[in-house]
Amino acid sequence: MNLPAWVALGRGLFVPASSRAAPDVRDIGRDHWQTTTFRWFTAYAAIFSLAFMALLGVIEYSVTRAMMRETDSGLRWQLRYFDSRSDASLADAIDARLRRPDRRDNFYGLFAPDGRWLAGDIRAIPTGLPLGHYGQSHEHTRGQTFALDPGSARSSLRAMGEIRPDGARLVVARTLSDVRHVHDELMKALIGGGLLCLTGSLCAGLVLSMRQIRRVAQIKRATRRIANGDLAMRLPVAGRDELDMLAHLVNRMLDEVERLMGEVKSACDGIAHDLRTPLTRLRLRLSHAAEAMEQRGEAVLAGVLVGARGEADAVLDRFSALLRISEIGAIDRRRGFASVALSDLVRELCELYAPLAEEKAIDMHAAVAPVEPIHADRALLFEALSNLLDNAIKFAPRGGAVQIELRAGSRGPQLAIADNGPGIAPGERAAVLGRFYRSERTRHLPGTGLGLGIVSAIVRLHDFHLAIGAANPGTIVTIDCWTPQTRHGHAGP
Repeated sequence: MNLPAWVALGRGLFVPASSRAAPDVRDIGRDHWQTTTFRWFTAYAAIFSLAFMALLGVIEYSVTRAMMRETDSGLRWQLRYFDSRSDASLADAIDARLRRPDRRDNFYGLFAPDGRWLAGDIRAIPTGLPLGHYGQSHEHTRGQTFALDPGSARSSLRAMGEIRPDGARLVVARTLSDVRHVHDELMKALIGGGLLCLTGSLCAGLVLSMRQIRRVAQIKRATRRIANGDLAMRLPVAGRDELDMLAHLVNRMLDEVERLMGEVKSACDGIAHDLRTPLTRLRLRLSHAAEAMEQRGEAVLAGVLVGARGEADAVLDRFSALLRISEIGAIDRRRGFASVALSDLVRELCELYAPLAEEKAIDMHAAVAPVEPIHADRALLFEALSNLLDNAIKFAPRGGAVQIELRAGSRGPQLAIADNGPGIAPGERAAVLGRFYRSERTRHLPGTGLGLGIVSAIVRLHDFHLAIGAANPGTIVTIDCWTPQTRHGHAGP
């Protein structure tokens, strides 16, 4: 069969105008950075690690400065020792010091007034080394750090010097290997300890935030169910922290909202139910009066009474639809659910409405692909799809076309019903799912404005997704019948 150009029959080409995918909401349970607990722990970990490293830096500075002062004190003591020696015996004293087994890390150098080396293991006067004078107390003399020989194991020395009475230059020095060793160890502790504190704090924050993540995930699931219409659902309460305080307030608000909505619903249902009886009586009386006028030959008056009876029928239909929507909303969400073969259901509907389509010379085509069974209430789904198919046939023009397509989507079966009627304006597509609203393009056709409201209530009851799009011309209504496994895997419970 060749269908009109306003719909594509090829597999994979049926794309409604509105999106049928659920909103892409990131799962907070998979993103720990989204939790305030983890953010605060990260900030505290960074601050603590920086403070720890700063403390170790101060300790390192203090210890190395203290060791430098002790080294300078030892060098001053040695200058005082050599001051007790005469200039003639100074070279022998230096050689004796170098030969001692306990000389440790001390070094000496004696130089002529012209800088020529005379004795010791320091071969050149360090450049820029300030030299004191013989006989000074050296109390305020400070040593200078210099490199003895690049590449040597004794590369870093602390040195002092003086000018002897005969003009000779005496230099005493001590290695800084102990100071450098302490400095290196403290730097390792500074860097390693800082990284260890930061890593440990982040791990602790991650572990502690997992509890909050689980609680937020529970609240997320509860709020999703509430947003889907389950007003009896309440947020979980696990302790006495700020989340529990907020959950208590939200639960109290939901209690009040549920109470108020229940009162409004009861009042509306009561009015609709109470008015059905007098309206039914009025309809019967109008029917009897019309028959009596017809028998008396009062055709005009009989026509007026028949018209009034038709208006009474329309009001009764509205009340019946209102009560039906209320009944659907009050149904236990799992009471009538079972495995439903959607392919068989669609074929049954097409066979049921085929005579009505033929009466209007409508070309009704069904493309039913094999899909997996869904968990649903078959009677309610039959009612919803009947309303959609009835609307499509009613609003399609005589000689028009109606397309029904069932296919397997990425998340479950997808059903689309399209017609080439007047269509629904984009600004009205949300409003037509409410009660009593009728599109401006179809007000001239009979109807109560409650058919799509019943469809919307049934779709919400099943947690399915309904979208209204444009067929250019006409309307496409799509229902995504997500299976429980797919729904849990993609969008959460």
